[in-house]
Amino acid sequence: MNRTLEHILPRVQKPARYTGGEYNAVVKDRHRVDTRYALCFPDTYEIGMSNLGMRILYGVMNQMEGVWCERVFAPWGDMEEEMRREGVSLYGLESGDPIADFDLIGFSLGYEMAYSNVLNMLDLAGLPLRSEERRGLSPIVVAGGTCAFNPEPLSPFVDVFALGEGEDVSVELIQLYRRAREECWSKEEFLSAAAQVPGLYVPSLYEVRYQPDGTVAQIEPLEGAPLPVTKRIVQDFNKSYFPVKTIVPSTEIVHDRVMLEVFRGCIRGCRFCQAGYAYRPVRPRDPKLLLEQGIAACKDSGYQEMTLSSLSTSDYRPLEQLCDGLLDWCEPNRVSLSLPSLRADNFSLGLMERVQHVRKSGLTFAPEAGTQRLRDAINKNVTEEEILRSCRTAFSGGWSSVKLYFMLGLPTETDEDVLGIADLAEKIYQAWKETTPNPRRGVNITVSTAFFVPKPHTAFQWEGQISMEEYHRRVRLLREHMRGRSIKYNWHDPETSFLEAVFSRGDRRLAGVLEEAWRQGAKFDAWSEYFDFQRWMQAFRTCGVDPNFYAGRVRDREEVLPWSVTATGVSQAFLWRERERAYQAVITPDCRVQCTGCGADKLYPGGVCDAEA
Repeated sequence: MNRTLEHILPRVQKPARYTGGEYNAVVKDRHRVDTRYALCFPDTYEIGMSNLGMRILYGVMNQMEGVWCERVFAPWGDMEEEMRREGVSLYGLESGDPIADFDLIGFSLGYEMAYSNVLNMLDLAGLPLRSEERRGLSPIVVAGGTCAFNPEPLSPFVDVFALGEGEDVSVELIQLYRRAREECWSKEEFLSAAAQVPGLYVPSLYEVRYQPDGTVAQIEPLEGAPLPVTKRIVQDFNKSYFPVKTIVPSTEIVHDRVMLEVFRGCIRGCRFCQAGYAYRPVRPRDPKLLLEQGIAACKDSGYQEMTLSSLSTSDYRPLEQLCDGLLDWCEPNRVSLSLPSLRADNFSLGLMERVQHVRKSGLTFAPEAGTQRLRDAINKNVTEEEILRSCRTAFSGGWSSVKLYFMLGLPTETDEDVLGIADLAEKIYQAWKETTPNPRRGVNITVSTAFFVPKPHTAFQWEGQISMEEYHRRVRLLREHMRGRSIKYNWHDPETSFLEAVFSRGDRRLAGVLEEAWRQGAKFDAWSEYFDFQRWMQAFRTCGVDPNFYAGRVRDREEVLPWSVTATGVSQAFLWRERERAYQAVITPDCRVQCTGCGADKLYPGGVCDAEA
C-alpha cells in the first residue's frame, strides 16, 4: 500500500473496502504478466463481492498464463472525495496500480441505476468517458451482464459489449487483444476483428437512424458486423469453472457464504422476467459435482454457511438428493445450508425441515399478482390453492413468518387484481390461525410490492409502464384495504423504477442525459443517500429528451426496438405470441411439460434443450 492511501484510509468508512489483501486474492508478479484486466463492479465492495459472476470471471481470467485480473469497486463518497483531493486514481485492489494503465477494463452491468457509477469510475481512472476519445489500443473498455442485452444507452462509452455468459468469450477477447498488440493493430482494427467473435457487440460499427417521430428507423451494421449479435452460453455446465478457492473478504459483505450454482436458465417462462428468457436454455450441474465443490469450498474458505443458487432452486430435480448429501457433511461440521428461490407450487416441508431444523427462518414466496387471472396472464403457473397449501404446510410445521412479493402495474392489471393482494394476505393469515400449533407465538406476514418495469427480450417488452401517479393510486388503494396487525405492507419507491424503465428500454440518445446527470453529481443512484430524482429530470430537460417516450409508450409489433441489435436466442415471434396469450390470460406450460418452441435450443450445436434440471 502506498503512503497516500495509508494517509487516506483512517479518514473513511470501512477502509477494508479499499485495501485488498484478502485470503485467496490472486497476486501476481507484474513483470511476469503481459495482459492486465480490471474487473469493475459499479457499486460498493459489499455488493460486488457478493456477486457470483464476478468471482467466476476473476477465477477464469487468472487461470490464464500471463494474465492478471484485478478487482475494482466503486468507492463510496467519502473515499472518492479523498481520492480526488489527493490525486489518487482508481486502482486495482490486488496491486494498487492505476487501472488506466491496464489493457482491458470490464464492467459488470446488473442494474440500470448503476450506469452513473460506470461514468464516475472511468473519470476516477482519469480516462475520457467516450469511446471515440480513447484512441489507443489500451485500455479497451468492455461491459457485460444482464443490462448488456440493451447496450444502447451506454454504447457511446463502451468499446465492446459481451453478451451472455462470459466464461468463454472473455478468454477469446483477451486472446484477440494479445494478437492485436503483438501485431501492432490500431484500435479500429481490433474492434473490427472483435465484432466477428460470436457474442461480442461493438457499438461503433452500427449506425442508428431515427424516424421523425423519434422511433428507430434502421440499425445498419458497418464493415461486415453481424446483425443481430447473439449471446454466448456455456455449453457444458459440468465443465464450467467454479470458484472453489474463493476470496474471503476481510470485511462483512451482503452474501458472505459459499454459493453453489445448481443450474442456469429457467423452465418457467414468466412473461415479465428478463433473466428467465435471457439465460435460457436450462443447463443443470451434476449433484455429485456440486457436492464435491460445496464441501471443498467450505473447507478452503472456512465459511459456516452455504446457499444453493439459481433462478428457481426448487426446480432442480435432484434437490433432495443433493441436500441430503450436503447435510451429511454440513451438520457435523456446523455449516448451515439455505435454499432461496423457492416456489409455492413445489414447496417441500420435509426438505425445509432438514435444511432449517435448527432455526426456522422466515419463508419467502413471490406470487407476483393477487388474482388467478393476472397470475395466468403473466404465466406465473402457480395457483392460489398451491400458495395456501404451502403456507399451511409451513405453519403446521412451526413456521410463523412469511414474506410475499408482488408487482403493481403489470399489463392488464385492474383494481380487482390490486385488491386481490390484500385478499390473499388475509387468506394466508386465516390459514395460519387454522394450522399453527402455537397461536401464542403470533405470525408475521409481510407484503411487498414493486413497480413493474417492462424489460427488453421479454413478452412484455412492447408494453408501457404505468405513470408514477397511477402507481401511487394503486398503492393507496391496496394500503387502505390491507387489514390486520399481523400483516405489514411495504412498497417500492416508483422514481428509481421509472428511470430503470427509461434506461432499460432506451436508445443511444440517452447517453447525453446520462452524462449530463453525472456531471451534475449523479452516482450511486441505487442508494437513497445519493439518489436525486429532480437532478435526473433536469438532465432530461437540458438534453431535450422526454423520459416518458421510453418508459410509458406502448410499442407496435413492427417498430424497430433499440435492443434488436442483440439476441438472446429466444425468437421475437415467440415473445409476441406470449404477449398475445397474456391478454387472453392463457398460460404456457413450463419446459418440462412440453417444448414451447422459444428457439433457445438452437444455441446448442445439436439443437436439443435439456430442461431436466
